[in-house]
Amino acid sequence: MLKKWLREPLLHFLLIGAALFVLYGLQNDEAVSDSSRIVFTEADIDRLSALWEKKWQRLPTQQELEGLIESQIREEVLYREALAMGLDKQDAVVRRRLAQKIEFISADLAAQAEPSEAELADHLAAQADKFEVPGRISFVQVYLNADKRGAQVQQDARRLLGELTQPDSAIDIMLAGDSFMFGQQHEQLSEQGVARLFGETFATKLFALPVGSWQGPVPSGYGLHLVRIDHKTESRQPELDAVRDKVRNEWLAGQRRTMDEAFYKSLRQRYEIVIADIMPEDIVGSEVVTSEKP
Repeated sequence: MLKKWLREPLLHFLLIGAALFVLYGLQNDEAVSDSSRIVFTEADIDRLSALWEKKWQRLPTQQELEGLIESQIREEVLYREALAMGLDKQDAVVRRRLAQKIEFISADLAAQAEPSEAELADHLAAQADKFEVPGRISFVQVYLNADKRGAQVQQDARRLLGELTQPDSAIDIMLAGDSFMFGQQHEQLSEQGVARLFGETFATKLFALPVGSWQGPVPSGYGLHLVRIDHKTESRQPELDAVRDKVRNEWLAGQRRTMDEAFYKSLRQRYEIVIADIMPEDIVGSEVVTSEKP
């Protein structure tokens, strides 16, 4: 049991997260003790040169490099002075950005986890509906316009169906029925694809019909349809190898959500949260007066 727990990615994530915060705390303490000193290292200069080269496809000149360095120094000076003046406090934009950076740390840690074959297979089985390969259908339809034919449309449909189902039928289906904006021949449509053209009720009924014979009439929002299904495949669950990348991405996204929540809870426990009850007398017009309690 202990060995299994030690292999859990979530435990590794929490330990790495704790180590990062300890490291940050040490660095922060050191920065506070030396807040008046700005050090521009060779690595910083190389980074600025690389960014310039990536943007302009050439290295900066000496003058350009000095300008880049001075710009960075200016930014650092103004940043430190802003912190010293407390300008980062009560600023919604700054708060949101700092909160996002903490979330980025959590996301980076979650991205380091890689699923095993068993975990991928389990995830595929548990989320089968997300990875299902939909059934496909190829069919021909003859359309009868209910608005044009009125009360006669049902009788016309039954008569035409009888003619189409005759063994020696010579009806040209391209000329039978009424003109239809989406045509008569439809190939390899999923149920969702059929629904987009004819509506969900039509799609559901169509996939329940047998292959190879004229059937109907099947109603849609346009009128009535006589249909002949030429080919149909049922929906199926794919093999893991066929959808491995998609399953992996889904698994990683789930891990990220789980770790983000665990990360936040571990941080939240360090604080006392106080939210006051909202009493009727606290409500004035549309304004709600609140405070906090445990």
